[in-house]
Amino acid sequence: MSPNWLALEKVKNMEKDDQKSFPIGKAYDFAKDNGLGDQGKKIQDLEFDGVPQKRERIIRKGYLIRLFGDHGIYSGFITKYWPYGATTDGKRRREYCVKLADEYRDSDQSDNESDGEGILESAEFAIEAYLRDFLAKGNNLNHVETGLRIYKFDDKKNGMEYVIDKGRIDILAVDLSGGFVVIELKLREGRNKALGQLLYYMGWIDRNLGTKTAPCRGLIIANDIPEELKIAVSQVPHVTLARYKMNFAIEHV
Repeated sequence: MSPNWLALEKVKNMEKDDQKSFPIGKAYDFAKDNGLGDQGKKIQDLEFDGVPQKRERIIRKGYLIRLFGDHGIYSGFITKYWPYGATTDGKRRREYCVKLADEYRDSDQSDNESDGEGILESAEFAIEAYLRDFLAKGNNLNHVETGLRIYKFDDKKNGMEYVIDKGRIDILAVDLSGGFVVIELKLREGRNKALGQLLYYMGWIDRNLGTKTAPCRGLIIANDIPEELKIAVSQVPHVTLARYKMNFAIEHV
């Protein structure tokens, strides 16, 4: 085998490795293009104490993957910039990056217990996930509205965390009349972001799935509903608000 052939093979192997590797530079660009530039910049500027440089990079990748997943745009990213991520090995790489990121986050929080804001935020995300899972199971949507049920479009997929072009709906439901209801669970987001996001979701559903006889409705469920949000929603048809309450009990066993 000639030296030139060996050099060519080496270049081809390097190109294959590049295709397999999560393109972190493109990920920052993708975050910016999808309105997540500030979050992407925070991940890029993170400082790691006592973490090897290679591991730092993997953790940053994990944070970016989490960010895209939370906003329902991860599939769009792999389609555009990282097709290898859809393969079995690509999924393993993704899981590994997220695992290291979660481990670093957990250890960082335990080392900084005085950082009450970070702990509170983690607890709130956990509560939101629990509430979403509770409402999506069985007939629990009846607690929200009689006859309300989760949307099902095949045997394996339903309206829980329903992914659309530019986001992910917490719960997509159907009411007694067959009309769609977009349900968003909010904890601490500002009124403009919460309402604007909901209206985009409703518009997308009406354009892509809706019927002429039953326009899509929207519902924001939150623990704390500020007066500003109430005033804003009062001017928007087909949008309502609801407050959830959680009860805890201590039971001896």
